[in-house]
Amino acid sequence: MKKIFAPEAMLPDGWIRDVVVEIDDDGNIAAARGRQNAAGAESAGGAVIPGMANVHSHAFQRAMAGLAERMGSPEDSFWTWREVMYSFLKQLGPDHVSAIASQLYCEMLKNGYTAVAEFHYLHNAPDGKPYANRVEMAQQHLLAAQRTGIAITLLPSLYAYGNFGEEPLAPAQKRFATTPLAVLGMVSALKKQIGDNPDMRFGVAPHSLRAVSPAMLKDLVDGLSAVDRKAPIHIHLAEQIKEVNDCLTWSEQRPVEWLFSNMPVDSRWCLAHCTHISQSEAEKLSASGAVVGLCPTTEGNLGDGIFPFYRFREKRGRWGIGGDSHVSQSPVEELRWLEYVQRLVARRRNIAASPAQPSVGATLWREAAAGGARALARPMGAIAPGMRADLVVLDPEHINLVGRNGDGLLDALLFAGDGQMVKHVMVGGKWIVRDGRHPDEAVIAARYRQVKKQLYSAL
Repeated sequence: MKKIFAPEAMLPDGWIRDVVVEIDDDGNIAAARGRQNAAGAESAGGAVIPGMANVHSHAFQRAMAGLAERMGSPEDSFWTWREVMYSFLKQLGPDHVSAIASQLYCEMLKNGYTAVAEFHYLHNAPDGKPYANRVEMAQQHLLAAQRTGIAITLLPSLYAYGNFGEEPLAPAQKRFATTPLAVLGMVSALKKQIGDNPDMRFGVAPHSLRAVSPAMLKDLVDGLSAVDRKAPIHIHLAEQIKEVNDCLTWSEQRPVEWLFSNMPVDSRWCLAHCTHISQSEAEKLSASGAVVGLCPTTEGNLGDGIFPFYRFREKRGRWGIGGDSHVSQSPVEELRWLEYVQRLVARRRNIAASPAQPSVGATLWREAAAGGARALARPMGAIAPGMRADLVVLDPEHINLVGRNGDGLLDALLFAGDGQMVKHVMVGGKWIVRDGRHPDEAVIAARYRQVKKQLYSAL
């Protein structure tokens, strides 16, 4: 049994002073008690908050961040950005993906993420043919997670069509091509590899309604349930206006409306983006227990639109944050963008606050951590018995945190600086980041630089 002493910690009931967190040999929290003596416990070295889950990641896109910031069309949008992405991934192989994912996961950890949902759709070789090992690319993410120490929920994606109505895939999309049977085969292989590792999970990710048929979606969900009825299901939904309009043309229903009419959406589901939803769709989402995966920096970068956050939270909707294309690798920036954009829309301040919880920073961190835990099907997001010991220690000497305590620490973390305020990070009872550094960051970064130079020289 390991004991960690924190001068203060964010527990489910609020901030408590002099907390001892007891961690069992499997990396689970056995107890978290306040007003304790520090004797016999290791000092955390600062205030402790729960680790954050990144609910939506396409790791390979980390290496192309900043690549699409030149005008290609007077009407640049997600759809023109996607063409840049297609061009970039033509040359990506397993070694490239391994190096990119390792760098990304290392960065995430240093910024306070302790787990990631990897929405993985780059399955095939550059010629569109499957690798001899069908999970070759998926394995690179597991290896990167092992190398860096981040927890992972790996979600092989079903991607079969180019648009609604079973439109054939474009040549540039052949690397994504899969069938329900192939994805379930990947799940079976990944389940064997993961075994009983508590810091690795699997699920599935039907890419979007435009990329699967109704029959395929049902087969995939039914097949996953036969393997694990609690495994998560993630899907892109209603990210762009064009997608909504195309769905209306195809089905006479909006994307979220169609999904709820045709699938048993519940707390296993994470719906990425949902940027363009109606009031009735927001109500259905909130009542279902599903999590909305919000990716503010990516949605802003792509010009997607603005999620109706205030209205959704009024209905007690659940949500988490994701890095998506990884133009940012920090939960702080995602949450800051989320709040600031809503302020611009409403033309007022402190959108996430309420009389019951006046701290914006504490509210955002708590809700995102809880929603992220649900989306990853991982017991995390709170410092409480039964949860994985995912702890983030804030630097008490950082100039933005000096003199702050309790909720004020979260307000300063989110609105007065950057991720450099994170001092230590623990995942599953193991210290991964110490004094702001990952033990393998130099080696990982050197490998990433080599890969990035190689990739960019070929553009």
